[in-house]
Amino acid sequence: MTLKSLLFVPGDSEKKMAKAASTGADALLLDLEDAVAQDRLPLARGLVLDYLKGHDRANQQVWVRINPLNTPLSLPDLVAVMPGKPDGIVLPKPMNADDVRQLDHFLSALEQREGISLGSTRILPVATEVAGALFSLNTYAGCSARLTGLTWGAEDLATDIGATSNKKDNGEFDEAFVLARSLCLLAASHAGVQAIDTLSVDFRHTDSLQADVRRARRQGFSGKLAIHPDQVAIINAGFTATPEELQHAQRIVDAFAQANGAGAVQLDGKMVDKPHLTQALRLLATRNGH
Repeated sequence: MTLKSLLFVPGDSEKKMAKAASTGADALLLDLEDAVAQDRLPLARGLVLDYLKGHDRANQQVWVRINPLNTPLSLPDLVAVMPGKPDGIVLPKPMNADDVRQLDHFLSALEQREGISLGSTRILPVATEVAGALFSLNTYAGCSARLTGLTWGAEDLATDIGATSNKKDNGEFDEAFVLARSLCLLAASHAGVQAIDTLSVDFRHTDSLQADVRRARRQGFSGKLAIHPDQVAIINAGFTATPEELQHAQRIVDAFAQANGAGAVQLDGKMVDKPHLTQALRLLATRNGH
């Protein structure tokens, strides 16, 4: 299933977790990292576990963002929440695919302990939050069958490199962050997993968010992180193919079906070849949620 909208929810807020269920987000990301003070972690772990056990997953996945693996907090996070069978784990600040492999091992052991189907817990790394990680994004290809996507982070990366902002004066991302975004997109394609765009922090400006979503989809991202419930509907709509797009894609497929194996066909006065067919088939598959 392609996850269009992934909403971060503080793991220590019962009120926000309860509200999140009605947002229409494809996945809730219950946060034990940035959104939770360390002295509230024991409380948050318990609340997250309770939520995992009680939430209906029929139409909405529930993931957990743990603390980074290079801290002593990550393994207690996992031990605490795995009895609730989360759909996946968001991995912050990985350096490379070795962190995914280590998390894979931890998950296998905990799935065995909890009687969970082996390999069913997915992994989503936030792959660009430390500067050195950008030089190893190609390593994610083939690293784990659990890998479901790659996303990127601009806020922690700014902190890591000492930038006072990740944006230019005109509001666009500065060069280092455009590079991180592009490399994440390319690495996801290389690994054969979903590319998920980072969050837009200014949730009050819907026009800006709509522009961000249009740009992300045009470039090849198929989902986006959300920081506020009001962003979810805009993200879902932006990553949903329009009837006109689906109709055009079906016409491409039909044209090739009638072309007796030709490698290119003419449609509306333009030449269309096999890459266009592949893209059309991919778009049509989204109708079934794939």
